[in-house]
Amino acid sequence: MTTPNIHSDKILILDFGAQYTQLIARRIREIGVYCEVWAWDHDPAAIAAFGAKGVILSGGPESTTEKDSPRAAQQVFDAGVPILGICYGMQTMAAQLGGKVEANHTREFGHARLTLTKPCALFADLPADAPLDVWMSHGDRVTAIPPGFVITGTTNDLPIAAMADDARRWYGVQFHPEVTHTERGTEILRRFVVDLCGCATLWTPANIIDDAVVRIRAQVGSDRVLLGLSGGVDSSVVAALLKRAIGDQLVCVFVDTGLLRLHEGDQVMATMAAATKEQGMGVNVIRVNAAPRYFAALAGVSDPEAKRKIIGKLFIDVFDEEAGKLQGIRWLAQGTIYPDVIESAGSSTGKAHVIKSHHNVGGLPKGMRFELIEPLRELFKDEVRRIGVELGLPRAMVYRHPFPGPGLGVRVLGEVKPEYVELLQRADDIFIGELRAAGLYDKVSQAFAVFLPVKSVGVVGDARAYEWVIALRAVETIDFMTAHWAHLPYTFLEKLSLRIINEIKEISRVVYDISGKPPATIEWE
Repeated sequence: MTTPNIHSDKILILDFGAQYTQLIARRIREIGVYCEVWAWDHDPAAIAAFGAKGVILSGGPESTTEKDSPRAAQQVFDAGVPILGICYGMQTMAAQLGGKVEANHTREFGHARLTLTKPCALFADLPADAPLDVWMSHGDRVTAIPPGFVITGTTNDLPIAAMADDARRWYGVQFHPEVTHTERGTEILRRFVVDLCGCATLWTPANIIDDAVVRIRAQVGSDRVLLGLSGGVDSSVVAALLKRAIGDQLVCVFVDTGLLRLHEGDQVMATMAAATKEQGMGVNVIRVNAAPRYFAALAGVSDPEAKRKIIGKLFIDVFDEEAGKLQGIRWLAQGTIYPDVIESAGSSTGKAHVIKSHHNVGGLPKGMRFELIEPLRELFKDEVRRIGVELGLPRAMVYRHPFPGPGLGVRVLGEVKPEYVELLQRADDIFIGELRAAGLYDKVSQAFAVFLPVKSVGVVGDARAYEWVIALRAVETIDFMTAHWAHLPYTFLEKLSLRIINEIKEISRVVYDISGKPPATIEWE
């Protein structure tokens, strides 16, 4: 069977710096259409050559009334394809096409009621007689629409909340259809990318896997590939995908740092390296017990950044040593995913800001003799999880909560000792097990225990105890940029405290972290 060209029908999203830009891309892909996110000032020639069937202009923090504020390249409007401007994207369309934008009006943030005032193709399936709940986040507003446009929506505070030029298939919405707070937002996006842009919905987990297999085989040929397997979602999905594509040409090195969750090393081996597909993936995995080296290197070190650097450097050292023992390896696989690429990308003019650099982006470490292969480079995290399930990985593994790269090394506050890690592993295992048993695990975004290097007085069996303290942390979030502490039931927290103190005699006190992000971070270190 011929694999469909899943990149043939595509949408280009120009990013003006909004916090929701990646969410727009995820929504488009959930609809089944491939899209890419580029900086607003990307090379105009490349924009013209990309061949998008439609363009979305994202929101952003700037004001179109300011000198030298971001603008869409003229090539966007010359391409003859549908355009959707969202928030700032609508404002820059108005400013560039002959309308007017005014600054410093009363800020509209949060829920608003959108009333449709005139029919247009973008809102064709929406009821004209019932206002829609939408999500607003803006200070500036369009006060005059460009020639050819009509006003298609208003709110109580905003006379021009949506505008349309059906002849050219150009649309602007001041609200954010990509967020879940906007009623029928996904329908609006689907209407744009499928009906107005004419994109086929080929971007599905099965098609993504088939396409990746073809490309991996073409890139690798008969060569062997090495993968550093951490046990996390990304590297596990890379392993499963490469196994399907090239079979025994894949060799994995699993560096067991001793800083993983309870029994996690054994679980990784059971999932990946079992002899038959009925038991596991049948991947060739070399397990390296590096725990003694890690604890020796971390002895006496309390500073969080110093610990991170030690853990990261030692991983590379151990991995290099194992790689040096292998013969005939040409390729090194990495679990780079699309947000890493977006956030590390520079812009053509230097005006768009790089958010942060990523260790997985930008090539190989100096001295590495391999060529690089990154099978997940086009995928968001939620897409990685979906194809992981499609490839046969256990759902409980694929949908586990995030786990920091340095592992429990940054969840043991202060110096990292083997005995502290063991206590933390046991407490964390009780916490996660109880969350699963109560049906709460998937209702929180991240949950974990933290070892506090302080002792507290307690009373155990009528005797005075002076033992360690464990903190529990659970948060709810959409994007992990902000987070609320999870309001777990008091009876549940009471049960956790009793179990941890009763079953781990070295623990005499359990506390629950009720800090939000901001001001706190999700992790303690």
